[in-house]
Amino acid sequence: MSQAVTFDDVWKMFQENAQQLQETRWQFQEMVRESRERGAELDRRMQETDRKIQEVARQMKETDRKLDRLGGRLGEFVEGLVAPACKTLFAQRGIPVHKVSRRVEADLPEGRHMEIDLFVVNTDSVALVEVKSKLTVDDVREHVRRMDDFKEFFPEYADKRAVGAVSAMVIDEHVARFAIKQGLFVIEQAGDTLRMANDDDFIPKCW
Repeated sequence: MSQAVTFDDVWKMFQENAQQLQETRWQFQEMVRESRERGAELDRRMQETDRKIQEVARQMKETDRKLDRLGGRLGEFVEGLVAPACKTLFAQRGIPVHKVSRRVEADLPEGRHMEIDLFVVNTDSVALVEVKSKLTVDDVREHVRRMDDFKEFFPEYADKRAVGAVSAMVIDEHVARFAIKQGLFVIEQAGDTLRMANDDDFIPKCW
């Protein structure tokens, strides 16, 4: 015969269930609190990471700006070294030089512009010299395009033979070979002096 359930038994069960419910509610609230704290910490870390990324981006912009300015000054410095050497170097290749001009510019309609770093002139020939701190294949390609367009920008030299040259403080061997293959003179640094990297049998392309 089953034992009768008394009021005290029911009350006791009710209290136990209430206690378990309270503990479960407390555990849930604790989980929510920890989740919020972790979320707040994650948000804080993400904000800090974003701030650092923005700071790095700002510093990179500033570095690029300084390098651009330095690159421009370095380019002017190299031009100052190459310009006086042009007379001797081109004369050795049968191109006597009467005048060397720096930063010669011309404009055409539709915003077209050309700038020549060093412009070498004699009675029947002109040479366009592109000067860089470090020469790249893209620089060579750009100078070849400049040579193609030269007489359109400077029609007063239409009756003269035009040759091209590139020069830099640093020229990788494969870049020098590429420039020579395009028919350009290559003026490179050799110790304390400058020299033509082209061999004696080199015949420049004429535009």
